Amino acid sequence: MAVWGLGSRLGLRGCFGAARLLYPRFQSRGPQGVEDGDRFALELVTEKGHTFAEELQKIQCTLQDVGSALATPRSSAREAHLKYTTFKAGPILELEQWIDKYTSQLPPLTAFILPSGGKISSALHFCRAVCRRAERRVVPLVQMGETDANVAKFLNRLSDYLFTLARYAAMKEGNQEKIYKKNDPSAESEGL
Repeated sequence: MAVWGLGSRLGLRGCFGAARLLYPRFQSRGPQGVEDGDRFALELVTEKGHTFAEELQKIQCTLQDVGSALATPRSSAREAHLKYTTFKAGPILELEQWIDKYTSQLPPLTAFILPSGGKISSALHFCRAVCRRAERRVVPLVQMGETDANVAKFLNRLSDYLFTLARYAAMKEGNQEKIYKKNDPSAESEGL
């Protein structure tokens, strides 16, 4: 069985119900890119035996709900479908609790940090970047009224969670985070 169909080759995205949306192919991945990155990070985390692996597993399931909400545009979906795919605030509150739990164990953030801190931390930073890209693609859908605002809020908190978790993983593994240092153009011209 093929994993693609004629509709996907033409850039059509299947929706809950009979509707088909026309999207450029690179945009049709949306939050599923987050899910792929999260799965990658989960494999690394599970390998190392980190306690937050269960949280990442739960997030993967929630991302399926995000995908359902996005595949059900409010303008064309039936009421029964909208009711089934409504995205509640519960997962957002749970992410906020997890963020607070890990933040309380971390040293205060006094400078911008670069994606670093070992393999797991770097993978989580990568997931965060993918999540931010997905969030930027979802915001216009929220503004048009095509999806629930909680979807964008969830993706926003998820990126915060992944950032915090990357810092926590680096600390737990004894890895240093790299601090951002602004390039000094005057120092470069003195060397010439």
